[in-house]
Amino acid sequence: MGPLTARLSRGGQRLRQADRAHPWVLDTAVVLLVFLLFCLPDLLHADGDGDGDGPQRFRLAFTSLPPAGALALQAGLVLPLLWRRRKPLEAFGVIVTVFAVQWALGAALRADVALFIAVYSLALHGRLRQLPWACGVMAAAMVLVAVRVRSVVSVWDALFFLLSTATAAVALGLMVRIRRAQLAGLRERAARLEIERDQRSRLAAAGERARVAREMHDIVGHNLSVMITLADAGAYASDAAPERGKEALLLIGDTGRTALGELRRVLGVLRDANEGTPEALQLRPQPGVPEIDELCESVRAAGLEVVYRTAGDMDAMDKGVQLTAYRIVQEALTNVLKHAGTGTRVDLSLVVRDTWLVVRVKDDGSAEHTTTSDDEGHGLAGMRERVALYGGTVSAGPTSDEGWTVEATLDLTPQGGAR
Repeated sequence: MGPLTARLSRGGQRLRQADRAHPWVLDTAVVLLVFLLFCLPDLLHADGDGDGDGPQRFRLAFTSLPPAGALALQAGLVLPLLWRRRKPLEAFGVIVTVFAVQWALGAALRADVALFIAVYSLALHGRLRQLPWACGVMAAAMVLVAVRVRSVVSVWDALFFLLSTATAAVALGLMVRIRRAQLAGLRERAARLEIERDQRSRLAAAGERARVAREMHDIVGHNLSVMITLADAGAYASDAAPERGKEALLLIGDTGRTALGELRRVLGVLRDANEGTPEALQLRPQPGVPEIDELCESVRAAGLEVVYRTAGDMDAMDKGVQLTAYRIVQEALTNVLKHAGTGTRVDLSLVVRDTWLVVRVKDDGSAEHTTTSDDEGHGLAGMRERVALYGGTVSAGPTSDEGWTVEATLDLTPQGGAR
């Protein structure tokens, strides 16, 4: 049943597509089918020859129409079905009018089935507020028929049969209409969910790109600054103190390897998931507060005098808070190295106060490095983005003694938006 159901579903879909492209084909087919099944038998037996007691009794009870008259009434009943979907109310009005004229003349035609098709089409395609009026008009027409056939069938039996048939036609039209509305709603909901899924994917990709960009900025900016400073220092010391030049080269190599490892870890998230496992991408953990000591050692080797102190329980902090603190310190020290130069004293402190972490980086460099550059502006913006994830703030500016201070506060209270 599975393959058969699938084939029927595909066949029905192709038929619906063909009907949307050429709706007149189905309407014409309905008219031809009604003519062949219900009109043609009446035309063939219009001469009065019959073969059964039932038809003979009906011919005695009703008016016998000439072929031309029967054909005219049949055309009035059947041809309006051509626009039953485009203008269902108008088609129903024409058909019920011809139906009333026919029964007023006392004639009975098999083509009267067109009235039930018309009311079905009205329930399916027309405006619902028009349906009660149409049902009232049709009920009146059924009463006319029941009265006309009272010599053959009881009025109540005729009314029961006719009204039941009309009710079935209306109910079928409404059922198909509701089913189509449900399917349309499901298709619309599926399309909306697909759009929302794509939007969520794009937002997630944009967020991941922003996160990777921040990580790249911190890693590349800091390590390149350290390497440039060490290379300059090694070049100056190569003649006067070759051993210091060799030491600078070794430090450059260590810094480069550290930066390469961090870049591989960060860029790993951009690879296809099939090329690696999440475990492979996390072989080296994200840096945190414990790694700030190593960071201070690297900038000390580059020529900065860093005094680092902590106060409070650092190990109890969330990993995301520790990463944010590390990146803030890294960015601040990189800016000191780039703008203030070697020989600058830096006071670095991380203090836990109640539910807040205060990160403070103060240097005693010259005021020239306090002018905002494009890189510094981007670095400060990156700090603000990181700190905003933890409900904190960042401030940066010159001090009274011609130095520069960067201070950030982070909320240590667990938050749903924290990473």
